[in-house]
Amino acid sequence: MLVRTPQTPPQILPLPQSDDRPLWSVMIPSYNCINYLRKTIESVLIQAESTTLMQIEVIDDFSTDGDVEALVRELGKGRVGFFQQSENGGSLRNFETCINRAKGKYVHILHGDDLVRPGFYKEITNLFEKYPEAGAAFTGCTEINENDEYLWDSKKILDEPGIIKDWYLQIATGQLLQTPCMVVKREVYENLGSFYAVHYGEDWEMWNRIAAKYPTAYTPLKLASYRVHSNNITGNALKTGQNLKDIAKVIDIIQNYLPENYRKSLKKTARMNYSIYAGILSDHIYHNQKNPAAATVQVWEAFKLHPNKRSLKRLVKIIFKRVIFYKS
Repeated sequence: MLVRTPQTPPQILPLPQSDDRPLWSVMIPSYNCINYLRKTIESVLIQAESTTLMQIEVIDDFSTDGDVEALVRELGKGRVGFFQQSENGGSLRNFETCINRAKGKYVHILHGDDLVRPGFYKEITNLFEKYPEAGAAFTGCTEINENDEYLWDSKKILDEPGIIKDWYLQIATGQLLQTPCMVVKREVYENLGSFYAVHYGEDWEMWNRIAAKYPTAYTPLKLASYRVHSNNITGNALKTGQNLKDIAKVIDIIQNYLPENYRKSLKKTARMNYSIYAGILSDHIYHNQKNPAAATVQVWEAFKLHPNKRSLKRLVKIIFKRVIFYKS
């Protein structure tokens, strides 16, 4: 039986050289997100290349919220493949299956509740053609809620498409992108392995691992959307504080990818950045989600991650609110 959270990067088996391989593999991992999966698949199909150029497949982690295979058959009409795990193995193992089942040169892992916008695949193809040395490429991204309503944009990295200079140093201080906007060459996964170690921040670790070995290309065009909702891994991790425990572990792992003379300062900056982020997030959890207990967990973990006057002030503030039964 496979360990649910691998502690070393799982191996991705190389494929034999063949002219029959597609250029693209769009792999859609899903678990209990059937209410969003229709839009996800449709966002790919409206810009899908031919079957000889693009593999599209849903990899389901033994969902229990509906008949995922029937939905794939209805929408895909034979164009979209389907594979279901024999039991729920967790997101990391499902990602591993996605990559191992991918036949294309470029692998796009598109969560079953996220979206791509028209032009995404053409833009990424152009980036790889213009910058063949790149091991990965990504676009700008927006974040949306359960109702497809806009929340905010990801940080703009460059004003024009290109290779990001010293990307491994920039991304070491915090996550600057979301998974749906990132595409990785399969050979890179073959060389570096799959996702591991944590279930929150596993993508940030991977993008750092890639950045340490390969150039990364980027376009500021916002051609992907990451969905924020209470039932995904991100939402669940916020309630328990596991997000910051995992982030602390990822920060430690990332140090291995950095030159020794940068490690101390970048580690401190990363811990400070996530402490600030969690502190701000705690206010949202307290007032908008009306969950004082989860807000308290966030500020406590934020203070442990980077003790300072600001994180202490937020911790005291939340505790005081709970003591006086302050209502949001």
